[in-house]
Amino acid sequence: MDATIIVHRPRPAGGRHVTVLGQDVGVAHSDRDVIEFLRQSGLDETDAEAMVDGDSPEIEWQGAAAHEYGSGG
Repeated sequence: MDATIIVHRPRPAGGRHVTVLGQDVGVAHSDRDVIEFLRQSGLDETDAEAMVDGDSPEIEWQGAAAHEYGSGG
């Protein structure tokens, strides 16, 4: 299954763009931001937390290790 959530490579200024089902939902500076973007996209907060904390295969972390957000955080 292809990832439906992509956390893109860290930006030079810090943070990572996040897309859900191909839609840009914002720039995350922490796991909490990713969880909030997923919640705003319709996922229950508990499910969103479990996905991020559990490194779900539905989330693709590009360009850096999971949970790393670059120089901004």
